[in-house]
Amino acid sequence: MPQHLSYLKETTSQTAGPYVHIGLAPKAAGFEIYQKELGENIAGSKAEGEQIRVEGYIIDGTGTTLKDALIEVWQANAEGIYAHSEGGGEVEDGFRGWGRVITNFKTGKWGFNTIKPGSTLARNSGMQAPHINLWLVARGINIGLNTRIYFDDEVRANSIDPVLNLIEWENRRHTLMAKRSTDNDIPIYRFDIRLQGKDETVFFDV
Repeated sequence: MPQHLSYLKETTSQTAGPYVHIGLAPKAAGFEIYQKELGENIAGSKAEGEQIRVEGYIIDGTGTTLKDALIEVWQANAEGIYAHSEGGGEVEDGFRGWGRVITNFKTGKWGFNTIKPGSTLARNSGMQAPHINLWLVARGINIGLNTRIYFDDEVRANSIDPVLNLIEWENRRHTLMAKRSTDNDIPIYRFDIRLQGKDETVFFDV
């Protein structure tokens, strides 16, 4: 190390808030900056497959609902293909598979519309169960947290998913399961994220 750098100390860590929405989701903070927002329709209007809605809350270690968190979402299409050059094939015209949502400032509820993804190829071999990837930041979180949403009605696919089977404690795998219900014939998957404490959501070191 150069001598003139030997006295430098590590920069103090810092959380993402409280102004994270101005930069990452300005419309929600009252700023009309972009002509087109990333929106809450993750897949896009032309996506094929079953239309679903995913929603839930983010809960801290004291049981308090966070009302200022931001979540980035990415997923494959109904055929299990991602919309990028290494996605394993071509997706339908207009399919994004990526978006950004925030919690409601008053209620803390977050949600988005999308299509249910298909099974995807695992890195080495085999298949991964249908899932949606999440990355979230908020005040009090120094490093963004990565997790996944799996679907409780994909029992067989979940049982052989290589990522789920990496979780040694089987009684924690349920923290990655979204529970299905219906509202006016629209499938709703409920997925609450618990940051600490009992039933803490499994987070991944990506």
